[in-house]
Amino acid sequence: MAAARVMVSASNTVTASLLSKGPLRRPNNFSLCFRNGPVQKRRLFTCSAIYNPQIQTIEEGQPESLDYRVFFADNSGKKISPWHDIPLHLGDGVFNFVVEIPKESSAKMEVATDEQHTPIKQDTKKGKLRYYPYNIHWNYGLLPQTWEDPTFANIEVEGAFGDNDPVDVVEIGESRGKIGQVLKVKPLAALAMIDEGELDWKIVAISLDDPRASLVNDVDDVEKHFPGTLTAIRDWFRDYKIPDGKPANRFALGNKPANKDYALKIITETNESWAKLVKRSIAAGELSLV
Repeated sequence: MAAARVMVSASNTVTASLLSKGPLRRPNNFSLCFRNGPVQKRRLFTCSAIYNPQIQTIEEGQPESLDYRVFFADNSGKKISPWHDIPLHLGDGVFNFVVEIPKESSAKMEVATDEQHTPIKQDTKKGKLRYYPYNIHWNYGLLPQTWEDPTFANIEVEGAFGDNDPVDVVEIGESRGKIGQVLKVKPLAALAMIDEGELDWKIVAISLDDPRASLVNDVDDVEKHFPGTLTAIRDWFRDYKIPDGKPANRFALGNKPANKDYALKIITETNESWAKLVKRSIAAGELSLV
């Protein structure tokens, strides 16, 4: 059996990286709450039974290979889903954010929503690993426990249907994240990207650990303290497919970022859609619910 690289994520940072055949144990100091019991018996997705597990990320295979996976596990070594088992809400407008693609990298990493435990892997097309044509300049990843419903037509956004994925986050802080790192973020704005006819929300957020986090609380603050960033994010996502011969993506809502309240509304709606999905009120299709 191939050795797995185990990384432990605690207090928003990866604190250790070792070559090991088993899970690494350290004192618990990263507080999350997880789903308890079978999905069909759950009614609410609140932290009704809070304990303090430690999140481990376990790498299997070699990076930039077809079999590379980053799994998540609790402190007992049991695999969990970064999409379904890490809680969304932390209270006071703060949310968990899972880094899939660290800033200044180009490998197109994503949660494998159709695989058991939904590990992070590198996306493929026609059997080949996918890369962006140039580096992404911000940490990029997902909000756990959210889902853009492909059966729901959003009348506020040209009637576009969801893209069948968790909601994306663009985190604008100065630090470079790591694949699988869980950061506490606060949303600041939202961009309504239309990608080949599908709605693909981009929530602009900042890590609470960033030195300028206290200065930015809404979309106008971003322009003041991170001038040009919102335009740069929009243009990057608009244009990244053009080098491959595809048309540019579009943005609804007047081609402008929506404010924090609108971003919070999107998060609430997509969390409700996810709740319906895991309760099987909506057909999951090929999506993994474990």
